[in-house]
Amino acid sequence: MENRNSRRSIPGINITPLVDVMMVLLCIVFVTAPLMTQGVEVELPQTRTVAALPTDSEHLVLSIDKTGRVFIEEYEVKMEELKERLESLVAKQKKALYLKADAQVPYGSVVRVMGEIKAAGIDKLGMVAEEPETKGKKRK
Repeated sequence: MENRNSRRSIPGINITPLVDVMMVLLCIVFVTAPLMTQGVEVELPQTRTVAALPTDSEHLVLSIDKTGRVFIEEYEVKMEELKERLESLVAKQKKALYLKADAQVPYGSVVRVMGEIKAAGIDKLGMVAEEPETKGKKRK
């Protein structure tokens, strides 16, 4: 006869707590990922018809801050290097380009940047703006 104590139980790993922790971490990543978008702080011009900037990764944002510095995403680019950077980052990879210029930037600076965009072979350019203030709302 076998003794009950002589049988060995096979230890198992309980993975339920691990799955619970991983699900919580995954939820945190999904919630915080859209908040992690970085960029250059600009005060956008206002217009009545504003389309939302796409959230996919198939586009790049070119920004001009109020001092006239040019950025692709959050990386500063010198005007002399802009055409080459745009050719390699946008034109060859078939990405969409959006221009986000501060409302205080002189018109000539924006036109100069648009000329470099055209010289890089980019025909489609989106302009980023914001909706005008409504009565009762104040801007920060």
